[in-house]
Amino acid sequence: MEQAATVHGGEPNPLDSTGLCLLSLDGGGVRGLSTLYILKGLMDRLNQKRPNGTPKKKPCEVFDLIGGTSTGGLIAIMLGRLEMDVDECIAAYIQLMKKIFEKPSKWNLAASLFGNIEPRFDASKLEDAINQVISRCGANPTDLFNNQAERGCRVFVCSITQETKEIVRLRSYPEPGKLDIPATICQAARATSAATTFFEPVSIGARRFADGALGANNPVDEVEGEASDTWCPETGDLKPLVKCFVSIGTGNPGKKAMEDNLLKFMSKTLPELTTQTEQTEKRFIAKWRQHYDGKRYFRFNVEQGLQEVGLAEYQEQGLIEAATEGYLDHQAVVFQVRNCIRNLESKQNGTDTQFAIVIQLIQEYQRKLMLLEQWRGRARWHVPFDRNPKFTGREKLLNDLERRLQQHNHTTKIAVIGLGGVGKTQLVLELAHRVREQCAVFWIPVNSLANLQTAYREIAEKLRLPGCKENSTQILELVQTYLSDESIGPWLLVLDNADDVDLWTSPVSPDSGSKCLVDFLPRSTQGSIIFTTRNRKVTNDLVQDIVEVPEMDKSEATHLLKTTVATKELVEPDYQMVPILLEKLTYLPLAIVQAASYIRKNRVSFSAYNALLMDLEDEVMDLLGEEYRDDGRYRDISNAVAKTWIISFQQICRDDPLAAEYLSLMACVDPRDIPHAILVEGPLRRKETNAIGTLDAHSFIKKHSDSTTFDMHRLVHLATRGWLKGQERLSDWQSKAVTRLGKLLANTDQTNRTQWRVYIPHAQFAVADHTKGDNEIINLVQRCGACLDYDGRYGEAETMYWKALKYKEKVVGPEHPNTLASVNNLGSVLERQGRYEEAEAMHRRALEGYKKVLGPEHPSTLTSVSNLSSVLSRQGKYEEAEATHRRALEGSEKVLGPEHPDTLTSVNNLGSVLSSQGKYEEAKAMHRRGLEGYEKVLGPEHPSTLTSVNNLGLILSSQGNQGKYEEAEAMHQRALREQEKVLGLEHPSTLASVNNLGSVLSSQGKYEEAEGMHRRVLEGSEKGKYEEAEGMHRRVLEGSEKVLGPEHPSTLTSVSNLGSVLSSQGKYEEAEGTHRRGLEGYERVLGPEHPSTLTSVNNLGLVLSRQGKYEEAEALHRRALEGYKKVLGPEHPDTLTSGSNLRSLLEQKGQPL
Repeated sequence: MEQAATVHGGEPNPLDSTGLCLLSLDGGGVRGLSTLYILKGLMDRLNQKRPNGTPKKKPCEVFDLIGGTSTGGLIAIMLGRLEMDVDECIAAYIQLMKKIFEKPSKWNLAASLFGNIEPRFDASKLEDAINQVISRCGANPTDLFNNQAERGCRVFVCSITQETKEIVRLRSYPEPGKLDIPATICQAARATSAATTFFEPVSIGARRFADGALGANNPVDEVEGEASDTWCPETGDLKPLVKCFVSIGTGNPGKKAMEDNLLKFMSKTLPELTTQTEQTEKRFIAKWRQHYDGKRYFRFNVEQGLQEVGLAEYQEQGLIEAATEGYLDHQAVVFQVRNCIRNLESKQNGTDTQFAIVIQLIQEYQRKLMLLEQWRGRARWHVPFDRNPKFTGREKLLNDLERRLQQHNHTTKIAVIGLGGVGKTQLVLELAHRVREQCAVFWIPVNSLANLQTAYREIAEKLRLPGCKENSTQILELVQTYLSDESIGPWLLVLDNADDVDLWTSPVSPDSGSKCLVDFLPRSTQGSIIFTTRNRKVTNDLVQDIVEVPEMDKSEATHLLKTTVATKELVEPDYQMVPILLEKLTYLPLAIVQAASYIRKNRVSFSAYNALLMDLEDEVMDLLGEEYRDDGRYRDISNAVAKTWIISFQQICRDDPLAAEYLSLMACVDPRDIPHAILVEGPLRRKETNAIGTLDAHSFIKKHSDSTTFDMHRLVHLATRGWLKGQERLSDWQSKAVTRLGKLLANTDQTNRTQWRVYIPHAQFAVADHTKGDNEIINLVQRCGACLDYDGRYGEAETMYWKALKYKEKVVGPEHPNTLASVNNLGSVLERQGRYEEAEAMHRRALEGYKKVLGPEHPSTLTSVSNLSSVLSRQGKYEEAEATHRRALEGSEKVLGPEHPDTLTSVNNLGSVLSSQGKYEEAKAMHRRGLEGYEKVLGPEHPSTLTSVNNLGLILSSQGNQGKYEEAEAMHQRALREQEKVLGLEHPSTLASVNNLGSVLSSQGKYEEAEGMHRRVLEGSEKGKYEEAEGMHRRVLEGSEKVLGPEHPSTLTSVSNLGSVLSSQGKYEEAEGTHRRGLEGYERVLGPEHPSTLTSVNNLGLVLSRQGKYEEAEALHRRALEGYKKVLGPEHPDTLTSGSNLRSLLEQKGQPL
């Protein structure tokens, strides 16, 4: 049995239970009996389906609308308005026809002198017969056809108005906006059946009506129109509302019906009546083709057996019944009747006139559901490559992989291992496309951590995971958490090119603690992970199943070579060489494709290419070079990929030496995002453009859309390096790369970061690749470290500074000024990471060295003094820091002058340590001097100037300076605005300004604004990324910030500030939790007596006292007071404030101090 349509999730579609059921009845005189016999066949079969003991249904209980013409109209009235069952209707119809047509009033058709046709039968007999039927049904012949009563079935009949010759519908129900013709039941019956040649027209009021068959003998169009007017008057879109539309004819009349016709009317009009009925049937089926094919529209009409039955031959009842029964027994009709019954039996309710609204809502829901499913389909497919139309063979491997993917009692992990170029990626790509309808597929390139993080972020954004704008570690956790949810269904995660062991076993980032990439793999019984790798060591601890990908078999390799060469004249003449050539290429797909491309481009034969391979027999090198070899993968055969590429390399050297130089240089930098400026000094000219085009034509590089950067294929990159190494030229090109990058990074400071940023990954690659410690490499390491430091990438900067220090210690000695400069840089970057003890040790070493080598008043010595003072201040060693800063300032003023940037830095640092000791007036004077000097010397937007602006803002808002908050807010606004412009949203200094602005806003009672600022900093500092933080300018900020980690002192300051603003808004519980977190962090990082720790103790005490937790609050306030006295002295403002807080608490408790 066919299933009913559903809306979604198996829920029944209301159309099947409540949709419109329409019945259309043709006209046809006594042949209307055929209509009734067909309808009887339908109703009998329908009622047989009903449970035993339930009453039989009548047509008026099944159909919502019945419309008819002529005798079909009479039947419609009896079935719908008088609510007869079919058997009652047949008996009444036979009696009606017998009485009407038993004896004509005129035996011959006559016409008046004016051509008017006179009727053959007595209309009074028709009226009497109709009235008797009406009376037998318990109605009164004078009852109105539309008596305003509510009925489940609506009935209308068609008639023709003599005045306009237009079709008129007489209805048993009111229709808003339509004229109601006040006909009685009898008048309506006479109006629809008053055939022109049979009966007089009927008068209703002032109008006269004749048989409707002349305009609509097959009334399906009228039924469609009436249903549209009733159920969808605004849209006219009826089809979606129709469950079942049944049209029943009166049989094919042949020519017998026309035998009595006289005059032009009879010779033309009545034949057109038959033709019109047939044409209407064909046209309507075509119009309703979807419903017809979907078993919702049915047309029943006896084609054979009724041709000899005239319109008035009532005595042919037996013939009509026999012909109809034969029609219903025909096999095709049996199926059609069965389908009609299956449709009608699910009808349960009448169709309300508001049903269209229900269907519209369902359609809208289905449309949204479809869009949602389409969206889900897109979101659950993240694969960067189209299906490879030339993919060949590998069916056994694919079937094996598909079988393994179906084993879901745990997270399935499979390693696809094979030699570089064997087709691992293409194999898994084909698998992904084959299973995409069965599960979600996500593809992650693992050739670098940066590319992996980018792919994870793209997946998270496609899936719209909350927090997808956070830093890379959080992104990995977000995707891991999502895929570990069993409810999302089956998925496949492909980790392509997982070749680097260190990538899987080293911490992902400083923010991730000890977590490695393997720790972020999702776990789900419905999930599968496939690694593709050249390195078996990567998979030792990662997977349960290993699938080794061998070379292609002969037939697969032959097919791949032929389809890739794709030139008949190159394949056929030399086809006997194919097996020999494929054997030399070791049936390796990448080697075959590369060789085929060479053959096609240069139009050489297979024999010629084979000869080239033979000529280079003694010069064959390892595919990827010794340092990239996969243990146990190489066999006792030549490395065909290397040979293939050597041929291409040598051809480029011969035909385009500049392209060969570019290829060699690119082999010594990072293979991704290579700017053309690394290759070309100045603009691209024709020669340079052609050289790059040569590499692109060999598919060795891929241009980005901007045409200013390129990617070099990873395997080509490694093979080129192996080739250079084999020729003992790799070291030379490494040095050239260092020299070129040194020139590009010659002018690096914080104001031109957009110019040097693109070169940093290549500089990192070059210095990691270089083993010599000459001046050029030392300078590049130093500049690369400085750029990373400027960018707030302190961990990477530290690595570079350590490298520079080791180089310098080895080359020039540990006490050389250049070596001491690296010691100093290393101390500064350690300080910025909150590693104060290590930083202090470095700065002391640098200072001692400078004093010994350069003397106590050398600018470098004074800078070192200043740096040491800063880290002492960070540790709360204020007195020593102040003394050291004053010494540095005096020396700088003497040696460099009062306006030198280094002197101004000393001024600024001294101001900060004075402020920390509560010496606000002197501190303010220092900061104003520093700011004015920086503006004059460096300009208003220099980062040092902006730091000075921030410092002055801090001192203006401090407690001991009467809180000049408006001026302080203006300062912080200025600093933040310019730092976002100059340093960008990614820099820690920008975060510090946001934090400072939040604090001064809080001091002014602007708590909501302040909370937004503090949350922005906290999210940025802790998570390293943030999305849409609301700043003072009320704009949405997008992007990500990599910063310092959850326990850096700056992060803890943000925690403390957020706790304070929450407390100010009365959010005491949240504030308490925030302060406890801050205090724990300070104690762990700075120690229990650091001033920042004591401030956190004080703040926690305040929020506890506001909650009535007096005992714990008192203990905290006493701890803070004792600590301040010890560290800052009894007269320091922070000490006095702490004492005041304790007194207030004790007063609340009624205790003395």
